[in-house]
Amino acid sequence: MGILKNIAAWLYGIGVGFRNWLYDMKILRSHQMELPTLCVGNLAVGGTGKTPVVEFLVKSLSREYCVAVLSRGYRRRTKGYLEVQVGDSYRKVGDEPKQIKRKFPEVVVVVCEDRIEGVRRIKEEHPEVNLVIMDDGFQHRSLAPTVSMLLSDYSLPPYHNKMLPAGTLRDSPSQLYRASILLITKTPAQLSPIERNIAQKELRPSPYQAIFFTDIKQCEPTPIFSDVAPTRIPEGCKVVAFAGIATPDKFFDSLAQRYTVVDKITFSDHHGYKVRDIKKIMESVELYGKNVVVVTTEKDGVKLTSRKYIPKELQRRLFVQPIEINFRDGDSDKLIQKIKNELQNKKI
Repeated sequence: MGILKNIAAWLYGIGVGFRNWLYDMKILRSHQMELPTLCVGNLAVGGTGKTPVVEFLVKSLSREYCVAVLSRGYRRRTKGYLEVQVGDSYRKVGDEPKQIKRKFPEVVVVVCEDRIEGVRRIKEEHPEVNLVIMDDGFQHRSLAPTVSMLLSDYSLPPYHNKMLPAGTLRDSPSQLYRASILLITKTPAQLSPIERNIAQKELRPSPYQAIFFTDIKQCEPTPIFSDVAPTRIPEGCKVVAFAGIATPDKFFDSLAQRYTVVDKITFSDHHGYKVRDIKKIMESVELYGKNVVVVTTEKDGVKLTSRKYIPKELQRRLFVQPIEINFRDGDSDKLIQKIKNELQNKKI
């Protein structure tokens, strides 16, 4: 099986490399849109922490720009251009766009597979918007973003990874050059100067590229149904934790630092919850007693907001744990200034 995966990865790499070559040689054309775009992407599939970065950018840049967010809407059951509404089902618009819209209801959030069409429609229908943040658009080379930001997981640098399906890369590490901003995410709590230098060198950065070190801040859990659940979870409380994300270990570990995690239930990334999944969670609740609470991630939580499908007993126990991006050197202002400088220098 390993040999077959390596062969498939080699063939996949050839295909990706040929496509990039066509764009690099101008045989395929990249379009620069009139409306400025900030692309937040990665080379690997899932798990680098794009959503909290996008949320940070929306919050920070909205102070000076009228921001819109453009996403593909991964695994949604619809096609084409859709403007996300707060009450939309995640099946209609995707879990991450729904999460962003719920956090920033005043911000235009759009899903569209065709990024050029998405930006064009935003400009046409929302002339007040003067900056589009593209969530996961690095591989959409038909659109040349004004500014590109690339995320890289500290534990798995691109040059130590493999192409799909042998590894998690969906694009070649040689494409790092297209990003002017590199974010090293999910760094360990203790990061020595030597480890920092090694991490930077492993990205083989060019002089024009700015590198920032970040980690994830796990915030205090909040109830999904605040009218029937307590406002907070007492320290040491018994917790049943479940998640349908790419890398749930840090989520589980963070809960274990404050609570007694009696059960961990994992689902696939972007999992769509069904009746049998809710029954599985409730079986664990019944097993561990009446004082147990249930905690999941924000991305999972947006799929569990309908009282119609969530038993009342679970509504009283169901919490989500918000996360935020944290800049290790406290230089979040430097990142925002870097973005603004690039937008200004490109006469946007």
